[in-house]
Amino acid sequence: MKKHKTISKLVATAAVAVASIAPGLAQTNLGISCGCPLVASRPTKDLALLADASGNPNLDGNILKNLVLTCDTTWILSKKIYVPDGMSITIKPGTLIRGNDVTDATALIVTKGGKIFAEGTPKCPIVFTAALDPMDGTYCEQGKWGGVVLLGKAKNNLTAANVGGAGFGVAPGIGFIEGFTAAEARNQYGMAPGSEDDNDNSGVMHYVSIRHAGDVVGPNNELNGLSLGSVGRGTTLDHIEVLYNFDDGFEFFGGTVDLKYATVMYSADDSFDWDQGWRGRGQFWLTVQSNVAGHAGDNGFECDNDDQSTNATPFSNPIISNATCLGNGGDVGIEAKEATRGSIYNSVFANFGAGLNLAKVRTPDAYNNWIGTTFNVKNCTFVAAGTNTLTVNPGGAGGLVAGDAAKFTADGNTGPATVAGLDFTFSLNCPGGTVGDKYNAVPNPALGSVFSLPLDGFFTPVDYRGAFKSGEKSWMSDWAFAQMQNATVNLLPCPTDVTGDGTTSQSDLNAVLGQFGSNCQ
Repeated sequence: MKKHKTISKLVATAAVAVASIAPGLAQTNLGISCGCPLVASRPTKDLALLADASGNPNLDGNILKNLVLTCDTTWILSKKIYVPDGMSITIKPGTLIRGNDVTDATALIVTKGGKIFAEGTPKCPIVFTAALDPMDGTYCEQGKWGGVVLLGKAKNNLTAANVGGAGFGVAPGIGFIEGFTAAEARNQYGMAPGSEDDNDNSGVMHYVSIRHAGDVVGPNNELNGLSLGSVGRGTTLDHIEVLYNFDDGFEFFGGTVDLKYATVMYSADDSFDWDQGWRGRGQFWLTVQSNVAGHAGDNGFECDNDDQSTNATPFSNPIISNATCLGNGGDVGIEAKEATRGSIYNSVFANFGAGLNLAKVRTPDAYNNWIGTTFNVKNCTFVAAGTNTLTVNPGGAGGLVAGDAAKFTADGNTGPATVAGLDFTFSLNCPGGTVGDKYNAVPNPALGSVFSLPLDGFFTPVDYRGAFKSGEKSWMSDWAFAQMQNATVNLLPCPTDVTGDGTTSQSDLNAVLGQFGSNCQ
């Protein structure tokens, strides 16, 4: 027994000494606790070269049979791959999918009627990334492949005014998704008026990481990390992160889909963007913008109703609660535009050039909707926005009228310079992907909230503002890129998980034993 105790102490001591190697091993060992082989040992298969059920080559990019991707292989996107109507793609925990950098942007597209079942776990997330990503956290590139696209049959507000214009409209109720140059049927979302299905189901995505995407296919036409075109509320999306995307992290083009536990870090455009009548729900969202030129983001939220400013219905009208958005000193926490409606509750926006900016370009617009309470921002904290906590365009602060500031405060919003425990300063070093100054997204003590959320089965009742509860393990722990990168001080990983794969196992002991006799200086 004494011998075993001595060995146990040695292992514990060595684990502390080599803990710094965990970030480098966390993703090269992706899925090891689920029985997946090391990433470096996995053979590659190109999805574009897989044969269909009859043995014919998959020349047009369509998956012609229900496809299952397992973690014993690294799967390659060398072109756009489509999951057509009636077909499904199942992606097992710990699976790695790499997108090549090609002219027309590689992507995985789940078309109307198709389904995705990407059900990762905290110990074995599913990773979509660029072909050249070494999976050790050092890769900083953006826009090196397209992204993931879900297309559905829920209602949007596209009208005849959008057809052929900037709204990518094809016909009333039907558009083709941003990031594509051809309006062919596989790229279309939505349905003709009267035939929509707001309960449409495009599948499930749990514990999925989407990295280095957002490739540009034309002027003002880039893919988002996760593009959601008329996706219905029957779809389940949670624990999804988008990292180093060149365009928006998540963008909603109409539809009713919900999103819970979502993270956007280091995107070059908006973190969360909605348009064309999105009416879903969101809770527990995090934004972290970088300080690196070319990686720095735009707005935390960009809220639109329709790009053509036609007051088309249904109006964008989502309900969002418990977001934490950390900016880099510029742009806007909530950029409310083009007559958007909706409600944003119990959230924290820090270090943006402006907190809440309301468009007042026409009537009605976001400003009028805010005054009329069809667009609500309540119980939110805007940190370090100075005199720009509330602004109205055109005219910036000069656009405010008597009573605006009083309404903002009466709605439970505050604009402090600092908040105890919250550290919004952040420094990303690229190339190299190291963090020079970690953020802390958890106010301590917690910012209390007395605002009651709808008891509708989606929202988790909470009594605090922001995405995380003070003193509890973060929902990003164990699986998120931020833990591998050691980017934040508010994660609580298991101290014996030396390899960083989410569990304590024989592999941790092997990693420790291999360090004996080495110099830790």
